[in-house]
Amino acid sequence: MKLFEELQARGLIAQITSEEEVSSLINEGRATFYIGFDCTADSLTAGHFMALTLMRRLQMAGNRPIALIGGGTTMIGDPSGRTDMRKMLTREDIDHNAMCFQKQMARFIEFGEGKAQLLNNADWLLDLNYVELLREVGACFSVNNMLRAECYKQRLERGLSFLEFNYMIMQSYDFYYLFQHYGCNLQFGGDDQWSNMLGGTELIRRKLSKDAHAMTITLLTDSQGHKMGKTAGNAVWLDPDKTSPYDFFQYWRNVADEDVIRVMRMLTFMDLDEIAEYEKLSGASLNEAKERLALELTTLVHGEEEANKALSAARALFSGGADSENIPTTRLSESELTDGAISLIELYCRTGLTPSRGEARRLIEQGGAAVNDEKITNLKATVPGEALRAGVTLKKGKKTYHKVVLD
Repeated sequence: MKLFEELQARGLIAQITSEEEVSSLINEGRATFYIGFDCTADSLTAGHFMALTLMRRLQMAGNRPIALIGGGTTMIGDPSGRTDMRKMLTREDIDHNAMCFQKQMARFIEFGEGKAQLLNNADWLLDLNYVELLREVGACFSVNNMLRAECYKQRLERGLSFLEFNYMIMQSYDFYYLFQHYGCNLQFGGDDQWSNMLGGTELIRRKLSKDAHAMTITLLTDSQGHKMGKTAGNAVWLDPDKTSPYDFFQYWRNVADEDVIRVMRMLTFMDLDEIAEYEKLSGASLNEAKERLALELTTLVHGEEEANKALSAARALFSGGADSENIPTTRLSESELTDGAISLIELYCRTGLTPSRGEARRLIEQGGAAVNDEKITNLKATVPGEALRAGVTLKKGKKTYHKVVLD
């Protein structure tokens, strides 16, 4: 099976400018393609998996990736998929985030001479003269067409700033610039980027009278249509300091039954025939597929050793079949105790199991908190230092565990 046909079989292709041209480019290894990553945080998320694994698949087939860090476009902010304006970051924050991205991308794609390139659009966007830009490309964009674009529609009722309105022009200019200076003939992106990507192909056609192509990949959503691993408030980070390998493993181990096979096709490099065998499973047997999915993805991001540790810890908690030493652990000092104890609410916040005291209170009230598998519903509950010295295991819901030890 050729690459393009495999992408179709895996359910990755959403929209495409020309199936014939794009399939020819990538199947023959003639594509120099780019995917953009705006630096809105200091870590990529599991929501970026689609782009990262796609880049790896294409590079393995002989195509040349360009990972474009959005040092310039991040200063404006992409309105796509947003109901409000993104937080404005400083240039220093953006540069720091870009460095973090590069380290994480290197686990998926190979950079170097004749291989993948890492570029930053700040290198050309920040030096542009606005009047010159308007004269050069402004006439190529119809305001009427821009306002009909999906990326702007949901913002018009609540207010779309002129700053954000320029985002499509900036992203289109990226493709135009990369086409001229790096021979980039193809752009990939999430399906919510389709309007922006078409702006780039149209700009190249109108300014250079040449063809470039674009293809969007299916957004990573669950069966309810919610974005997986990326939505604000519940992001699953690729940085182990923000989401531990164990918690990362558990996220994928806990996907819904109806999602596991689809996610396995879209994100892993497992053979499709092997995945088809897992598809035959049902009921409790699907846990085998979920465990395999979690192991494959954790290995991709954190390496085989950390993935196996997470697997061992998960089995210890759910079936008693292994040592539980690899469960995420928070260590406290005596100075963090009050009268020789710490409140359960504070403990859940301190471990990161809940993002706020309010969330911790709700968790306890709703019966989702437990200490050493004993459910606690008393909001005034405390955990004494004596118990902490021996080590306690906190539980959130049915499947999330965290150890706490007092040094």
